[in-house]
Amino acid sequence: MLQNKTVAFLGAGSMAEAMISGIVHDGKIPAKQVIATNKSSHDRLQELSATYGITAVKRDALDYGNIDIFILAMKPKHAEDALSEIKDRLRPDQLILSVLAGISTSFIEERLNAGQQVIRVMPNTSSMIGESATAITPGKHAAMDKVQDAKMLLQGIGGVSIIDEDKMDVFTGIAGSGPAYIYYLVEHIEKTGMAAGLDKALAREIAVQTIFGASKMLMETDTSPTDLRENVTSPNGTTAAGLEALEKNGGGVAIAEAIKGAAERSKEISAELQKTPIPN
Repeated sequence: MLQNKTVAFLGAGSMAEAMISGIVHDGKIPAKQVIATNKSSHDRLQELSATYGITAVKRDALDYGNIDIFILAMKPKHAEDALSEIKDRLRPDQLILSVLAGISTSFIEERLNAGQQVIRVMPNTSSMIGESATAITPGKHAAMDKVQDAKMLLQGIGGVSIIDEDKMDVFTGIAGSGPAYIYYLVEHIEKTGMAAGLDKALAREIAVQTIFGASKMLMETDTSPTDLRENVTSPNGTTAAGLEALEKNGGGVAIAEAIKGAAERSKEISAELQKTPIPN
């Protein structure tokens, strides 16, 4: 049962806030049992506490013994120092969730004590409204009950899939970075609509509702995206002209390259960090 669990975020950036918002609004864990901590910005901690009713403490005041789940949410470049700092303060029964892009479970396990339970997590910022697409990959020591705890916790911020770790980079490229692609699309729809005389607010409303409606069609029917696209595409019609323009200007290629680019960067981050010697 999550009701009696205490969760501590090590790091208080935008991803941590998105997850905190979703977890608090889900209500499976009381807000006061959600802790945020960071290395330096006390103002940021106070802001999160005031906004979400959570507990905020400076890192050196964190009571490690009373925490059930630690969520690593610092910048990946700070992972090495953070793991060194917490290593000897952890018990084997405490669960480590990592939302650090490109950092493998083995990287974390090798820098903690033998047998530490680690699960790698990739949510996205739609966690804030409980609509994340989240993947989890258990490390080699993660017990099934801990995996279930992680899944239940993360279901409070959206849908959860358990995947093999070698698929995590492409998942990052699709879902972890995906919201930014949609926001980029809406930016361009707004600009195009405004150039044609639409009010900015109306252009945004039209774009958002269109994306929402299409997403709902995909979620609530068994029809493939190809069939849905063909169903609204009349020969020589307006949709056909728009799709032809997308194809001519590399729309499909751009989407694929965005996913592959983000996935490749995730791999690069992992490779860069794997070169770091394991501390004695």
